[in-house]
Amino acid sequence: MVSEKMYDKLAELVVKKGVNVQKDQPVVINANIHDAAFVKKVVKCAYEAGARYVSVEWKDDDLARMAYQYQTEEVLSEVPQWKYDKTKYQHDGGACYISITSDKPGAMADVDSEKIKIANMAYYTKMKDLMNYLMNNESQWSVIGLPTVEWAKTVFPDLEEEEAFEKLADAIFAVTRVTEDNDPIAEWEAHDKEMAMHADKMNEFCFKTLHFTSELGTDLYVDLVKDHIWVGGGCTTPAGVFFDPNMPTEEVFCMPLKTGVNGIVYSSKPLDYNGKVIEDFWLRFENGKVVDYDAKKEKESLDKLLSFDEGSSHLGEVALVPYDSPVNQSGILFFNTLYDENAACHLALGRAYPENLKGGVEMSKEEYAKHGANDSMQHVDFMIGTRETSVDGIREDGEVIPVFRNGNFVF
Repeated sequence: MVSEKMYDKLAELVVKKGVNVQKDQPVVINANIHDAAFVKKVVKCAYEAGARYVSVEWKDDDLARMAYQYQTEEVLSEVPQWKYDKTKYQHDGGACYISITSDKPGAMADVDSEKIKIANMAYYTKMKDLMNYLMNNESQWSVIGLPTVEWAKTVFPDLEEEEAFEKLADAIFAVTRVTEDNDPIAEWEAHDKEMAMHADKMNEFCFKTLHFTSELGTDLYVDLVKDHIWVGGGCTTPAGVFFDPNMPTEEVFCMPLKTGVNGIVYSSKPLDYNGKVIEDFWLRFENGKVVDYDAKKEKESLDKLLSFDEGSSHLGEVALVPYDSPVNQSGILFFNTLYDENAACHLALGRAYPENLKGGVEMSKEEYAKHGANDSMQHVDFMIGTRETSVDGIREDGEVIPVFRNGNFVF
């Protein structure tokens, strides 16, 4: 059972290790209103760490659902200038960002998906030039999860509410490396070193292509951009501040060549996209672009994802995650990308991370595109790893080196 002490530890962990708050740095927290008690713990920790100020951006699924239900498409497509100005003010002040996810999977299942797309497109279009702040790791950001009864009942529908909540809470804290008696910050420091070791090994191989196969039918070739960089564990800002963007994280990830993906890939876990759960889907790629696809559930949402903009039908990330990761060993399907992506190898449709390309952060948009990096207003991870996933690395001279066998690293 999760104790109050463990919530205190989690708050301290995300402040000191997640975003690594610096003295006089502004902190912005994005959270659901039902997490107010925990948010207060985070705010207190942030101030004790030296935060200049802490701003909380509240959200609520019920209010969001009503907005989609009652507002017209015209209203949903309007993004007021003050929202842009507020975000720019925070960026200009060097703010770091903490996001607390606790949404119910499929919370927007009964909402018109076209309205969701219109609202998201309007927001991303308005804010696009501000997105580099976090995509380029110009400052620290971190995402953590908190259990809720609604989420727990989705994950454990056959259990009573209290038992389901306790089981989900135990799992979330366990995979985030927070227990009653441990030092989670020290454990995360050791974990980051292990992730960095795998990334360093992949960088030494300098593969041209990765070949994925699985028992689901995946047979996919993913070319990597020239001068790519594998990243694992935490990240570092230009000012030299180390932080952990995702808690938990079990991945080492890299940048695919936008035009260099060919073959078919099958999802291994459901994808919660804009509050709708897409299940049992597959994608076929030719020269980097999705040319055919299907899903047993929520195919319309998959349509919206792939047609969001030009870059949303191309890959922006390829990530290796051991099948034996603590998240996967929990045996739980979380219906939440923060957790499920750390249970399995995954790909991401949409924007690539500049940190995965040598000099990528400093490149102009034109230089970045010339190197084969994908650009988009979204970045959506989906899981492909299984117990029998194999990955081969193919070097420039054609040499083939095993990377994954039976879902795990071979080195």
